[in-house]
Amino acid sequence: MKRILVIGGSRYFGKSLVTRLRDAGNTVTVLNRGSSAPPPGVGRLLADRDDEAALRAALGGRDFDVVVDQVCYTPLQAAVARRVFAGRTGRYVMTSTMEVYAPATLPAGSAPHTVPVAEESLDPTGPPRPGGDDPGSPSRAGAARAYAEGKRRAEAVFLREPPFPYVSVRTAHVLGGGRAEFTGRLAHYVERIGAGTPVDVHEAPYGTSFIHHLEMADFLRWTAGQAFTGPVNAASHGAPDVLELCATVAQQLGRRARHRVVEAGAEASPFSFDRAYAMDNGRAAALGFAFGRVADWLPGAVAETARATA
Repeated sequence: MKRILVIGGSRYFGKSLVTRLRDAGNTVTVLNRGSSAPPPGVGRLLADRDDEAALRAALGGRDFDVVVDQVCYTPLQAAVARRVFAGRTGRYVMTSTMEVYAPATLPAGSAPHTVPVAEESLDPTGPPRPGGDDPGSPSRAGAARAYAEGKRRAEAVFLREPPFPYVSVRTAHVLGGGRAEFTGRLAHYVERIGAGTPVDVHEAPYGTSFIHHLEMADFLRWTAGQAFTGPVNAASHGAPDVLELCATVAQQLGRRARHRVVEAGAEASPFSFDRAYAMDNGRAAALGFAFGRVADWLPGAVAETARATA
């Protein structure tokens, strides 16, 4: 049994993570700003993680075997956490993202890889990427760049002389859960294909990585109990492209998918990529985690989303 603090954990796979940790016999505490109450049997601390003094006050003299940080988005948040939790935890797990590899920040056709990318291909402590500090950009691509750069630089803060054993979990695109999947990306396909509206795609789209929301919760629970450190990719087996995704949605809905090819450089639907955009999950598999297959769980996730949007 471990004493585990989850920072965030109030929605989507974070909620499932909390219940899984609790049900495994751990003493679990959630720290957030009070957006929602934790499930029964889980402790609660209220603080704004950006406020270092308030965070220290909320923690008091507590320490933990593991901290799982679900909501670290910036290097400033990472720096606060690094100072506050030094000496308070035996392991720190940050939920990061596949976006840190940032193929979307590169010109089309210049991706540095054409096969699934592995952890060692990225040095998070490198110089800032051009265009990565533009959170005010109105485009989806601009927002993605800012998000990716914030996560990458947060990783870098923890990696520089880490005061505790540190893991960054680079998550694939998380799907499933119906209405709980708050990004609405899978619903975009269900709604458009269900209505007979064309889906905007690139002329030659690349595949990308996905993971089911419950598998993501299982992976984080598993990671909390392990001893390895450093970055690790979390993705189900298989990397379908947007056309394969549309075909799965169409089959579940009993409709025909229609596509509209966008001009080069134009934004398409979510998960349509004009450059390599998949992750290698070999490190996690070698460490002992058994991933599922996208092809096995995606039809169910589509059906769940269709019921939620009906």
